[in-house]
Amino acid sequence: MKIGIVGTGAMGCVYAALLADAGNEVWAVDSWAEHVAAMAADGLYLEGASGTRTVRLNATTEPAEAGPCDLVIIATKAMDVAAAAEAARPMVKPDGTVLTIQNGLGSAQKVADILGPERVVLGVVGGFGASITAPGKAHHNGMELVRLGEMNGPISERVENLAELWRGGGFTVKCFDDMDQLVWEKLICNCAFSASAALTGWTVGEIIDDAHAWSVASNCAHEAYLVARASNIRLDIVDPVSYVRDFGAKIPDARPSMLLDHMAGRASEIDAINGAIPPAAAKVGVKAPVNETVSALVRAKEKKFAAPGV
Repeated sequence: MKIGIVGTGAMGCVYAALLADAGNEVWAVDSWAEHVAAMAADGLYLEGASGTRTVRLNATTEPAEAGPCDLVIIATKAMDVAAAAEAARPMVKPDGTVLTIQNGLGSAQKVADILGPERVVLGVVGGFGASITAPGKAHHNGMELVRLGEMNGPISERVENLAELWRGGGFTVKCFDDMDQLVWEKLICNCAFSASAALTGWTVGEIIDDAHAWSVASNCAHEAYLVARASNIRLDIVDPVSYVRDFGAKIPDARPSMLLDHMAGRASEIDAINGAIPPAAAKVGVKAPVNETVSALVRAKEKKFAAPGV
């Protein structure tokens, strides 16, 4: 299959390397010219939970250069997803599939509004703990689960076919009938570790091991769980605190992407993760004071990233 991946940051590199290694024609599309040049010249190097490999693939900064693809994966951060969907237009075949994989709430609808809901399949991944170590090189700490589902409706034949494609790359995949369940089960984990890591500078395991940090992280997860329940979201979670602790225990050395963004002096996806919980809570008459507080602190911290002389 010909696969275009728009956004080959840490997670995009994991997708690109393993899908290419499985024999697919993969095009890595990214705006970071140095990263693209390294992949084009020397291949994409991936190490970690899936093993160590250098994979040859196609890499470009120009989406049109890739041409029409059977599958387009949009793997950018949530705040960049609309621009990525627009850029991906020349890559999408009339009968092609667009798989959008982001953290948080709202990204899939943005892609659907631009490229058409009939083309869009939603993906949510968890338990990878990926990072870019140098241009053309990535590492991941875990390899837990890829969740796939249609924007609306039950599991379809194309979702099942996509699941087999990903399994062929070594991924563990679960298909969902309910898109909201798919999104919220990951969001609860993101709420636990994203802002808490960005504010402390700690890994997932360090947060779990510290009583004060874990109090904040677990309460963020519990609030998100209560909002989901009040919103009538189906969840296969009984105890959200145990759920996120078990999730984090599998990747103790991982630095969540929000922390990696702050380490690089970049704005994060706070508005799509912890920051998405208070407005969702208000709609169903629930309060989310811990998520509201950590979101405000993250936003305050990020103001300095753009400040002159800071």
